[in-house]
Amino acid sequence: MDWNLLRTFQVVAQELSISRAAVRLHLSQPAVSQALKRLEEQIGTALIERHGPRFMLTPSGIETLRVATEVYGQFAQLDAALEQSSDQVVGKIRLLTVSGIQCTAYDHFLATLHRDYPGITLEIEVHSSDAIISALSQKTATFGLAVNRTAYAWLGQQCLTRERYGFYCSDLHPLFGRPGLSLNDLRAENLISFTGDLLGGTLSALAEFRDRHNLNGHIVASSANTQEVLRLVLAGFGIGCLPEHVCKDAISAGRLWRLPPDDAVCEVDINLLWHLDQRLTMAETAFLQRLRSVHQNVQVLP
Repeated sequence: MDWNLLRTFQVVAQELSISRAAVRLHLSQPAVSQALKRLEEQIGTALIERHGPRFMLTPSGIETLRVATEVYGQFAQLDAALEQSSDQVVGKIRLLTVSGIQCTAYDHFLATLHRDYPGITLEIEVHSSDAIISALSQKTATFGLAVNRTAYAWLGQQCLTRERYGFYCSDLHPLFGRPGLSLNDLRAENLISFTGDLLGGTLSALAEFRDRHNLNGHIVASSANTQEVLRLVLAGFGIGCLPEHVCKDAISAGRLWRLPPDDAVCEVDINLLWHLDQRLTMAETAFLQRLRSVHQNVQVLP
């Protein structure tokens, strides 16, 4: 069996979307569809059931995904075993991260890592926190930088940096520039939400604040990407809760206005995450040891 077909199916099954799988694999949609068709022909059974633009895995598809995940993990173990025979630290590291992280210590870590280990290459992808944790659980990625509020027995976790969130509106919004506002003035305003917040996921601290203060405006747009939430706020769709550091330039340019409360709505930890049972290559070990030593005035989680 062609492993490339199995790997393509694995990504399709994880994304439940041909188009999203194509983007992730850097392939065209027809190429992904053709690979899926060829794999089904080789196996001799349907792996997905289509329902218009959406689809679900068949029982055979679920079993094939399980096997594909195991095979992918075995290839990763092979890389680790073969590297032990080399005296050079080389290899590729797959890192999944949420968007918009600002951490000077992290930037310095990347610079020194490249200086000291020029043979290490990085493949960095931006995903939601929930997608990152799911990928780590399946060992399809080695490390993640994400929000996580749930303790998993298999998951290693250390706080990298902490972000403060506040509510903002743009110069296209009626509340822009108005002094003396209170939370009562925000209760009926349209909201732009993070997808994790909307689903009660890893950003649910924002949802908890909204519920506690009866901010029940209509959610008109959402995204898992910080820059896209900022874009929607700047476009005047509504008010949004964003990391303070992401908004500084737009505030200086007179395009954003800080809304109540004056203090942070919440503080969210961005954590370094890894699977405790995953066998690491020398490159991955160096990456983890170096990054775990990075601190930026935050409490390290146990």
